[in-house]
Amino acid sequence: MAELKAANQRFAERARAAGLGVDVICFEVSSRTAQEAAAACGCDVGQIVKSLVFRGARSGDALLLLVSGANRVDQDGVAAAIGEALERPDADFVRAVTGYAIGGIPPLGHDQAIRTYVDRDLVAFDRVWAAAGTPNAVFEVAPAALIEAAGASVITVT
Repeated sequence: MAELKAANQRFAERARAAGLGVDVICFEVSSRTAQEAAAACGCDVGQIVKSLVFRGARSGDALLLLVSGANRVDQDGVAAAIGEALERPDADFVRAVTGYAIGGIPPLGHDQAIRTYVDRDLVAFDRVWAAAGTPNAVFEVAPAALIEAAGASVITVT
């Protein structure tokens, strides 16, 4: 196991402040993609939480979709569910609102409040794995606990 970095420690502190105790695991290998994370965690790719940041086309607000690693986002369907079209922001926008680089964005504990939506398919699992601040760090959590701590709404994303 690799050593925790400042971003991992910052995430763990923010998760605890949100009522979610987490054990951050840092791998020697990348867990940046859902496939890499599933291999490192020894779980199904569907149990990996992809934290995808979008920008609302009308509001310009950051929107966070927590998506099963097995799924792709249907942007039109999500737009219908949340009442606003989605735009893909650049990496600078993502880092500015989350405080983390793409590939290591955790599902909560960001620099700014972000409206958060959870993929309904993640709720089917007892445990899921999500990024913990860097591209080689993850944590395991029950979906219900994640939804509560993130203040998220459950929607269909596919």
